[in-house]
Amino acid sequence: MGASGISIWQLLIVLLIVVLVFGTKRLKSLGGDMGGAIKSFRKGMTEAEKVETELSNIEDEISTSAEEEPSSNDEDSRH
Repeated sequence: MGASGISIWQLLIVLLIVVLVFGTKRLKSLGGDMGGAIKSFRKGMTEAEKVETELSNIEDEISTSAEEEPSSNDEDSRH
């Protein structure tokens, strides 16, 4: 038994029909296109994680500098 109750022979018959209908060249180009799309998606996700990390670091810097500013403003207003 294969996935969800489909036997190996049924999967092979479906694969054979797909190859006969589309041809091996089209399936090869389709596979290459799918691989390129997945690679591009992973690259985009990696870049998004980097940007998110950078934004988090910037927010941390802003929040720490905002906490330090009121004390320096108090000193400036006294003078």
